Amino acid sequence: MNLQTKIPLYAKEPKVDYNSEIVLLGSCFAENIGEKFEYFKFKNENNPFGILFHPKAIETFLWMATQGDQYTETDLFQINEQWHCFDAHSSLSSSNQETALSNLNNALVVAQQKIRTATHIFITLGTSWVYRLKSLDMIVANCHKIPQNEFQKELLSIEDITQCLQNSVHLIHSLNPLAEIIFTVSPVRHTKDGFIENNRSKSHLIASIHQIVNGYKKLSYFPSYEIMMDELRDYRFYDTDMVHPSKLAIEYIWERFVKVWVSEDAIKTMDRVEEIKKGIAHKPFNPKSKQYQLFLEKIEFKKYQIQQEYPFMDF
Repeated sequence: MNLQTKIPLYAKEPKVDYNSEIVLLGSCFAENIGEKFEYFKFKNENNPFGILFHPKAIETFLWMATQGDQYTETDLFQINEQWHCFDAHSSLSSSNQETALSNLNNALVVAQQKIRTATHIFITLGTSWVYRLKSLDMIVANCHKIPQNEFQKELLSIEDITQCLQNSVHLIHSLNPLAEIIFTVSPVRHTKDGFIENNRSKSHLIASIHQIVNGYKKLSYFPSYEIMMDELRDYRFYDTDMVHPSKLAIEYIWERFVKVWVSEDAIKTMDRVEEIKKGIAHKPFNPKSKQYQLFLEKIEFKKYQIQQEYPFMDF
């Protein structure tokens, strides 16, 4: 058996190009891919509600965003001198109640606008484990460092997750029936849950995704988890915590992703963008030399050329 054989990936249509509008939602791996889209100057919106780890949190966010709902002061609570919302990541929290509320509602407005015009929406699921706040009998997106004894830990069933994902698809397509939705499972193992518990969690996500991908048009699956587990088996593909993918692993998965989801013309433009960014980052021995001044002029001309084609690019 050849263990070096790569997981087969098939080109998808329509591919992402520089006219595409991309929305990324979900766990921290969505942040990694979002950073790549940002680096290469694609039009993208990355996790307007911050990192959301489980499918129920994503469904709740999509409900609020697509229905035009807004949060009020009763949806906030204060702990450790910060105002939080159980539906959002702490990146939207604030020491000021009005600011926290504004952060939440502005994120909903932006998300609705981006979903309406998105060509591709990537949803990365991290875990099937959720925490239910006992006092309110509600599943939260983030515990915000509240003592764990105030929550009940639960594993979402395949049926529960499938329903969440179906609801999420319907909510997106209610605003934008043409949007391509691509699911993936985060390759980050949640080892704090336990190794066996992590595998149960990931298997529930994978089984649920495939149930709905096989039954709906405009839905796809990208196997980032499988690539990490089955192709990248060496320790150099893990960060120092031995849980998160290393920069090398992220780069590898990104290259595999590009071959499936990014058009050939866009790949050529990506090369031009990277050349400009590397040129801008270059540190010369003699910044006042004529040679370096000519180099800067060439970089500026390349920026001008690409911005004539894509005015939204900002270097």
